[in-house]
Amino acid sequence: MPVIGNTGLAILAFFVVLGPLILFHELGHFLAARFNKITVEEFGIGFPPRMVTLFEQGGTKFTLNWIPLGGFMRPAGEDDPNIPGGFATAPPWVRISVLAAGPLANVLFAFLLLIGMYMLGAPDPQPGAQITLVAEDSPAEQAGLLVGDIVLQADEVEIESTNDLITHVGTHGGEEVLLTVQRDQTTVQLPITPRTEWPEGQGPTGIQISSVFETRRFGPFEAVGRAATDSVDMILVLPRAISAVIEGVIPARLLRPVSVVGISQLGGQYIDVSVQQNALWPIVQLTAYISIAIGITNLLPFPALDGGRIAFAVLELIRGRRIDPEREMVVHFIGFAVLLAAMFIFIYLDIVDPVVQ
Repeated sequence: MPVIGNTGLAILAFFVVLGPLILFHELGHFLAARFNKITVEEFGIGFPPRMVTLFEQGGTKFTLNWIPLGGFMRPAGEDDPNIPGGFATAPPWVRISVLAAGPLANVLFAFLLLIGMYMLGAPDPQPGAQITLVAEDSPAEQAGLLVGDIVLQADEVEIESTNDLITHVGTHGGEEVLLTVQRDQTTVQLPITPRTEWPEGQGPTGIQISSVFETRRFGPFEAVGRAATDSVDMILVLPRAISAVIEGVIPARLLRPVSVVGISQLGGQYIDVSVQQNALWPIVQLTAYISIAIGITNLLPFPALDGGRIAFAVLELIRGRRIDPEREMVVHFIGFAVLLAAMFIFIYLDIVDPVVQ
């Protein structure tokens, strides 16, 4: 890796990718709170210690802080229902709207990023799956596949995307599959038998593949349509991946959660790709995906997450009375402890077994 290396790019990505996503998430909470007349004591850019108070407006201090990662918003009475104008004194439907606004802001941010990407220049997917790596002594090497080949068909199945090829070879382990491949200006047919077991870091055939695309600029209306489609696809990535694991198409180990370290590793790789291709779309696409992942994850009904707090507010609506705030705080504290422990486990895994090899 030239100039600053893998670690340097990962650190850069940590701030360039994650920082704006956290800030936009908190901005969603802040705007919803202000709209609902909830007092917000502070909206900070970065994390404390405080560097300077930029200004004060509407009872809110807007601050700049020394740790340059995202930001935060601090409402009055977040857990104390005895503070007038505070978050905890608001009706449950108001609290739900404020809590949901952060994750929804992440989805909106991703949508806007994708619109900009398509208008400035983005990949236009083409049929096929391009081979980017062929492992030694693999079925792919034995079949004669080469880097740069584009797989157009597997048996009678047209390969419109990489998922088509992954699904077909994943469900035909031990069976011969006839691949129709475009090589330069010619088309060849190569038989290959996917493995049922394979070395660590390889798949059934021993290849790595990427989408085939042409870069082009799109008009505003088409950009909005494509951004909407991409956003929906990104939202559905997790349920589709879980389904693929259940069906045996992909191994369960590939569905491992990724920590901030793993995200930084991916970000560093995508920054490098963006530099090499002199194009913004790879890092923009990754940022949009991570933004949606943050939004969806935060909506999960797990204690300490926005979704967990929403669940308590919904339960209050159903019961007609609030659960004791102190008990709720204990539940969220336990949830936070579990999340913190899981985070350290995932960080360890991302260090000893990096998502980017």
